[in-house]
Amino acid sequence: MRVSIDGQQISAGADSTISHYSAGLRAYLDVIGSCDERRPPACRVAYGWKMKNVLGSAASPYLRQHADNPVAWQEWTDETLAHAREHDIPILLSVGYAACHWCHIMAHESFEDAEVAALLNENFVPIKVDREERPDVDAAYMAATQAMTGSGGWPMSCLLAPDGTPLWCGTYLTKPQFMQLLTQMVRVWQDQRDEARASGAHVASILRDAQAGGSHEAISDGDLAEAASMLARSYDAEFAGFGSAPKFPPTMALDFLLRHAIRTGDESSLVMVAHTADAIARSGMCDQLAGGFARYAVDRAWVVPHFEKMLYDNALLLRHFAHVAIRADEPLRALALHAARGTAGFLLRDLHTREGMFASSFDADTDGEEGATYVWTPRELVDVLGEADGARAARALGVTEAGTFEHGTSTLQLLGDIDWDWWLPVRERLLAARSRRPQPDRHDAVIAAWNGLAIAALADAAMALDEPSWLEAAITCADALWETHLVDGELRRTSRDGAVGQAPGVAEDYGDVAEGFVALHLATAEPRWLERAHQLLDAASQRFRDADGLIYDVAADTELYVRPRGESDNAEPSGSSTLAGALIRYGTAAGSPEHVVAGRESLRLLAGVMREAPRFAGWALCIAEDLASGPLQVGIAAGDGAAALARSARELASPGALIIVGERDAAPLLQGRGPVAGRAAAYVCRGQVCSAPITTGDSLREAIEQHP
Repeated sequence: MRVSIDGQQISAGADSTISHYSAGLRAYLDVIGSCDERRPPACRVAYGWKMKNVLGSAASPYLRQHADNPVAWQEWTDETLAHAREHDIPILLSVGYAACHWCHIMAHESFEDAEVAALLNENFVPIKVDREERPDVDAAYMAATQAMTGSGGWPMSCLLAPDGTPLWCGTYLTKPQFMQLLTQMVRVWQDQRDEARASGAHVASILRDAQAGGSHEAISDGDLAEAASMLARSYDAEFAGFGSAPKFPPTMALDFLLRHAIRTGDESSLVMVAHTADAIARSGMCDQLAGGFARYAVDRAWVVPHFEKMLYDNALLLRHFAHVAIRADEPLRALALHAARGTAGFLLRDLHTREGMFASSFDADTDGEEGATYVWTPRELVDVLGEADGARAARALGVTEAGTFEHGTSTLQLLGDIDWDWWLPVRERLLAARSRRPQPDRHDAVIAAWNGLAIAALADAAMALDEPSWLEAAITCADALWETHLVDGELRRTSRDGAVGQAPGVAEDYGDVAEGFVALHLATAEPRWLERAHQLLDAASQRFRDADGLIYDVAADTELYVRPRGESDNAEPSGSSTLAGALIRYGTAAGSPEHVVAGRESLRLLAGVMREAPRFAGWALCIAEDLASGPLQVGIAAGDGAAALARSARELASPGALIIVGERDAAPLLQGRGPVAGRAAAYVCRGQVCSAPITTGDSLREAIEQHP
């Protein structure tokens, strides 16, 4: 059968997982066959070492979830890896994250089991990794998993040689499958160790070669038009979005299409954006009561979500819906405003930490049952709202007697025309009732990259929708992140309860946080945000960019078997695209041509994925579209009418335009530019070419709508 493992489709049959090997190692394991379940002495490797589960002191909430396992879990540290090498013990690497439903299932079936623990503890160094804390480790071994199996997902289970080279990689395994795999590996390591090492070294060599750079060809206008056409060909015209189930919110691809439609007038791109925004905002994936979005929908029609709620998804969707709201006509404008405000409310109410930053996620499960907090029956609606409003709510929200989810329950969708005067107070009553139910766990790890996305989203949305409290929240988060996560000039990946972790920041951390700081500079005209972005980007260039402009996820001195380099934008921007984009946006805002050139060079190396797989190059395409627009900059010198000019600029310009309001000389975009006879003046620039001062809305429209 086929099952969804946190968004990835894998096989889950009696023998399927044991068939997913690299060709060489598969032969070794298949020839040997299974050991007896009682693990006779011939199947054991007695190393005589004793290690205890050390996860009770881990910074990661996910690792702490496994602190009571009988498995002697270790963290991914230099000391743990040195121990494996010194004693020549193979490693069992398990990678997951706190909100992962199937990670919890495998933990219950296998990692809480004494028999599994005994086999692991006697023969392996078991290492547990939180993919949110160590995306570098996750990326390195996900590359091996996808190369060996053709797919990926979490939980990820990998057998490694003592030096960290991958021997076997897969995803979820039942207990019998896991036991079979481990006992077979014990025999391989006993009897055919050299062959196993050679197989692992071969796989590692192939994966290292795959990290080589791409072409340096710039993306042309024709390439951008073809990317939009390719997206149109995979578009689901009935239910919106791209492809079939499961469906993830294609936020960055939609951001690209919106930019492309504004620059070129491409109506088909605009239709895809509007249709998908409407579908997602109405969907069961949207938390219609508390705001915010679940990670993805398991069905094509967006009815049933996988209920975990992630900070990065919600940051990206907040920014997107804010940009849609100020450009759309009714009724989409009202729906997009509702989605944006609900998402911002979710961030500020439910994910805000005491330190002013944002927690990473909410679990999919409530007391071990997925979605229990969120779903309703018609009777439950009547119990809260009374007969008339309960029946009306059932019709409006798609709650049926048969149910759209499990056990006769339904997710909540906004169907048909929405009577906002009726719905908003009803929503509050339902939310109050839901808050008395058991709630899913919140995972309090603060991830630098995801907070960078939240800073940018709140700053952008605050300016677009005139919500100053959102901007204040973004500033508070940015200051706390700077004070907590910057250690000796280096950005750390995670913190919890104000205590910073040891995991180093990766390329996406530096890029996303720098992007957030640039967004704050544009929103406030304060120079400190540009100064901080500059510091991060210069440090990132030294760590992650090579002489050709190729961006790696980690520094050159990594202990991993391969230096991972992600090109694809998946649920969030890749390190390569976000760092390239941050270099370009910072260079444009600061008037620094060398940063723009560096970003352009790195973006060119992503041309292959932009041309071949635009669904997985959404942020890179956004940056390429911004470049095709100039990039467009609008500096508004403060004076009478400044607010009206700024509002017009944000409604007319591409979401990637750099728009700033301030006093003369307050920012590089305002150097030598002031008001005209006391009236605010806008200066529209594309690249290094700027207009004369503009004081009227009609002239501003004409200047912005001119194609570069």
